[in-house]
Amino acid sequence: MNAVPKQTHIVSQWKHDGGPLINCRFDPTGNYVFATAEDRQVLRWELKSGNKISFSGHDSWARGIAFSHDGQTVVTSGYDDTLIWWPVAAEKPEPIHKVKAHKGWIRALAVSPDGTILASGGNDRMVKLWNMKDGSLIREMSKPHELDVYSLAFHPHDGQLLSGDLMGKVHQWTVADGKLTRVLEAKDLHTYNGGQQVHYGGIRSIAFTPDGKQMACAGLTKATNPLGAVNEPMVVRFDYEPGKILKKHMIDGVKGIAWRALFHPEGHLIGCSGGSGGGFLAFWNAKDDKAFHKLKMPDTARECDLHPDGMQVATVHFDRHLRISKMAAKKEK
Repeated sequence: MNAVPKQTHIVSQWKHDGGPLINCRFDPTGNYVFATAEDRQVLRWELKSGNKISFSGHDSWARGIAFSHDGQTVVTSGYDDTLIWWPVAAEKPEPIHKVKAHKGWIRALAVSPDGTILASGGNDRMVKLWNMKDGSLIREMSKPHELDVYSLAFHPHDGQLLSGDLMGKVHQWTVADGKLTRVLEAKDLHTYNGGQQVHYGGIRSIAFTPDGKQMACAGLTKATNPLGAVNEPMVVRFDYEPGKILKKHMIDGVKGIAWRALFHPEGHLIGCSGGSGGGFLAFWNAKDDKAFHKLKMPDTARECDLHPDGMQVATVHFDRHLRISKMAAKKEK
């Protein structure tokens, strides 16, 4: 792409016959897109043919998906406390390793820039590091979060790991020794409702620009009725080194949750929103609060990922569909 997208359209969609879909990721080769579902299945679609293979091994929903850098192995994390290593391209996939990793749901995974370390976090409020090759435990980070861990991301350059939680806080850890170095706050992404007695919101995803200078945290704000799903999607953009908030990106007129935000290599920010207002892909420039482009999806979206080609976006939906959308720049007349 030579410009920011002005037109986006769905080019493929595939339906899963089981439960609603939860998460999705493209593999590093770009040949496959993986998804997880509420029927405990991990699914692999081949982009070229649309052929689907199911991976059976979790005893509950799977949420996290992460790949080895060589594209040969995928790790999934379950609400069954378990990490499973799988062969990416096998016709009849069987688990390579299974590790009981946390006490409670494992919501998030991330792989280090050098590909050697897998990070995991979840409802036990702990962040742990694992050997990506054999699944052995390297260390637990020095302190638990105050509330559940929802997201993880390695900084691309400085040897730090970032973990986001339900409180709207991002903990920064030194990978080499597991020490907590600072805490960043996106307070607008957390709500406590005293009447309903619930914490709501949290850092649903963390992403960095390729140069590591900016960080985006996705979630929700204005949660006036958490149990009634009355809230709005928001992505908070940080200047990473000083920890200063630069922007609070919104999708004008949309109700829901920003489940994920990620940076396109050409600089704009891509977000996926789903909730009571339906499903949307949204696109922001660095200097603007509101999205410059959005695509209304057929059903509420729950996650998204960007293909290695920088043009295709995968989304998973409550209606059991995985959809592939293609971005295009508007042609000049």
